[in-house]
Amino acid sequence: MGHRVAAIGEPDVLDGETPFEGRLRSLLRGVAEGEVTAEQAAATLRDLPFADLGFARVDHHRELRQGSCEIVYGSGKSAGQVAAIVHQLLEGNEGPVLVTRTGPEQAAAVRAEAAAAGLRVLERPTCGALAILRNVPSPTGRVLVVTAGTSDLGVAEEAVLTATVMGTDVEMIADVGVAGLHRLAAVRTELEAADAIVVVAGMEGALPSVVGGLVARPVIACPTSVGYGASFGGLAALLAMLSSCTPGVACVNIDDGVGAGYVAAMIARRAGRARPER
Repeated sequence: MGHRVAAIGEPDVLDGETPFEGRLRSLLRGVAEGEVTAEQAAATLRDLPFADLGFARVDHHRELRQGSCEIVYGSGKSAGQVAAIVHQLLEGNEGPVLVTRTGPEQAAAVRAEAAAAGLRVLERPTCGALAILRNVPSPTGRVLVVTAGTSDLGVAEEAVLTATVMGTDVEMIADVGVAGLHRLAAVRTELEAADAIVVVAGMEGALPSVVGGLVARPVIACPTSVGYGASFGGLAALLAMLSSCTPGVACVNIDDGVGAGYVAAMIARRAGRARPER
């Protein structure tokens, strides 16, 4: 029995392959077997790398290059621009779509696009992030996100949502900062169980160094703009984390939950795949 050739645009996925790779492979097989004309294939491939919307060049190739979803930064874009970009991604890609830093109008536009496509939305209103769920990779590896304080939760939730749509198991533990180290000691088991740990902290930004000194796990430090005047909008925490003397601590930008969640998921997924099955 021959391998089924999917219709143009329909993903036909093998094990270990992203839906986007399956879509491309099926198209090429269709051409080779004479079921798809060269003209049809050329029309399909025309927007494969990116689609030019005039105000944005929407990257359709990230799923093929990196196997991860495209991320839309909502701040500074109109609701119409966000809607057009999301619509193009839903048309041209196969994976989930993550939209961050949205306001009410932008979030409503994302929900409308998802509803029109019959897709579910996972939302984190605290940070204005929404994920349109479609072909999310099976969870591999484990990410733990911890916050120094409750005020850091918005950035932490952005990291959680990012790591989730990239295909990892994610847990968040809030308010275990250095002002009460007994709170951190109480979650030592959870720290040890993670493949990668995101530590979100403002003020003086000391928590990542402490966590890094307790566990043999990569720690992604994420400074936040939480704090009084001398914290300089997160600069004090950023410099503290960059200056950490604890091996295994790396740092992303201020309030960059997306960057922290993304890196943690990449580490955790690789660790999860390498771990022998029990």
